[in-house]
Amino acid sequence: MPPTLTDNTTAMNRQDFRFFHALRVRWVEVDMQKIVFNGHYLMYLDTAVADYWRALALPYEESLHGMGGDLFVVKSTLEYKASAVYDDVLHIGMRCSRIGNSSMVFDGVVFRGDQVLVKGELVYVYADPQTQTSKPVPQALRDTLLGFEQGQAMTHLQLGTWAELKPLTAPLRTEVFVHEQGVDQAMEWDSRDEHCVHAVLCNRLGLPVATGRLLPSVNGVAKIGRMAVKRVLRGQRLGDQVLSALMDAARARGDKEILLHAQCSAENFYRRQGFSRQGEVFMEANMAHVEMVCTL
Repeated sequence: MPPTLTDNTTAMNRQDFRFFHALRVRWVEVDMQKIVFNGHYLMYLDTAVADYWRALALPYEESLHGMGGDLFVVKSTLEYKASAVYDDVLHIGMRCSRIGNSSMVFDGVVFRGDQVLVKGELVYVYADPQTQTSKPVPQALRDTLLGFEQGQAMTHLQLGTWAELKPLTAPLRTEVFVHEQGVDQAMEWDSRDEHCVHAVLCNRLGLPVATGRLLPSVNGVAKIGRMAVKRVLRGQRLGDQVLSALMDAARARGDKEILLHAQCSAENFYRRQGFSRQGEVFMEANMAHVEMVCTL
């Protein structure tokens, strides 16, 4: 059973955490004693915290600033139990253990297997980013943190028409395709959007984090396109949820096969969902693509 945010005991065991960040000790992180230099453990915890926010489907800067605040570290403590050495694989357990009026406490433990190497505590204050004066932690952020520690879903998926979901999907597609990848706006927007089934995945704050569309089928063959995931949240399997939902929608309407044009950099992503490559690499929107198909 995951700990609640009112549980103020210092976690010691792997089962006390539902989030872990894995890393391998690099040569540059060991000292003259050939063990990890003590200050690097704080860096390990800070790196784990950044990944913790991604597990909450929260793009940190955009989410915090959207709520009118930011987090500032006011206290960091470390307790050393044993040392890591070069090439060790470490798992950093991280959890939010307490939220006060304007503060929040994160417990972190550095594990090598089941062995506890270092225990840490990070205390943050939620504050105005300009004046750095403290302010109450927003209820939405409280609910997100508490929900994560209790094992609740951090995202919810919507399927709908372009008229229904355009306010959510259009900004994300613009961010990913137009601003990030340099796709011409005239190429990004077409009349087919109005005839597609659209999917959008939102986080607990209502921010869209992934999207895609399912075009009308032709002779039982469907086509999926415009798959986009927020850059800072990639690798969290958010796109998998969107793709699975669109595949289910195609299956439900009787389609027998799905076709898509995948950017070459995303080929392995689609392979995980059962797609296989056919044909040679081709250019589309000035980017290398491959055609991929999946039988339903």
